[in-house]
Amino acid sequence: MRALVYHGSARTSWDTVPDPAIEEATDAIVRVDATTVCGSDLHIRRGDFPEVKPGTVLGHEAVGEVVETGGEVHHLRPGDQVIVSSVSACGHCAECRDARYGQCREGGGWVLGSLINGTQAEFVRVPFADHSTTRRPSDLPLDDAVLLAELLPTAYEVGVRNGHVRPGDTLVVVGAGPVGLAAVVVARLYSPRRIIVVDLAHARLEAAARVGVDAAESPGKMIADLSEGPGADVVIEASGDPDGFVLCTRAVRNGGHIASIGTHGRPAALHLESLWRKNLTISTGQVDTSSAPWLLELMSHGCLPVSPLVTDTFGLDRMEDAYEVFARGTTTGALKVVLHRE
Repeated sequence: MRALVYHGSARTSWDTVPDPAIEEATDAIVRVDATTVCGSDLHIRRGDFPEVKPGTVLGHEAVGEVVETGGEVHHLRPGDQVIVSSVSACGHCAECRDARYGQCREGGGWVLGSLINGTQAEFVRVPFADHSTTRRPSDLPLDDAVLLAELLPTAYEVGVRNGHVRPGDTLVVVGAGPVGLAAVVVARLYSPRRIIVVDLAHARLEAAARVGVDAAESPGKMIADLSEGPGADVVIEASGDPDGFVLCTRAVRNGGHIASIGTHGRPAALHLESLWRKNLTISTGQVDTSSAPWLLELMSHGCLPVSPLVTDTFGLDRMEDAYEVFARGTTTGALKVVLHRE
């Protein structure tokens, strides 16, 4: 099969590699019909995650068709259409029993495209397939379905839920990339009074305006007014930039919440000398994707307007082109980039 292979910092190529095979009785092999490029993939390609070894097939989000199952897979069979979660879950350890799948201790967690071969390929081996897939309804488009593999659950679980967004809140989202704008879409379910998005890139601010935020602007007077005034009830850090985190600490009110959902490849300063008296709650987290079935139900009923989040589509064999477009999203306006089997 063909797949995008990581060869070390700043080096990837679309190569011919062996087809995946069943290695454990709980595995399934899925034909990839749609996959994406994620911000964490860019971090890997830059060499920010040394645990990813050269020779690894990248990618951790996919939608496709089951073509083979191991003997201990009981809820899937060949021909089933599934959403492959970015997080693999054994389903039996203490963390999985508490729905903390991202913390699975029995070989799960974020392993696809990291510790084992991933989804930016024609086929993928899915570990713990019964617990790591969600059935895709036949009428749910591929471009919508693939957002449930990671993007929307991250926005909800790590951003909106951890941030305790409530009706009437003022919400600030720092970073108008895919996950930041997904957080805006999901946060609308909770009826915040006002949603403000902050970004340095004009193209990203235009994208935020299309999603329907109340204000979209560069850091400046709005943040200064918040820091000098009542502040935001919840601030979601979605930029993955150290300066973005500092901006969050300025914008949040006393007693407010900061939810960090951006992938950080560099240290971020925590100025406790000025923050200790603010009674802040700061949360981080690895997505669990336990919310995917609920989000799927909302999407099926038209409650999550996600179509603006997918801006570019490619064939699988244009994987490296997709990386370049996505990497230049601050100038191209690209948000979620989806690749389809042709």
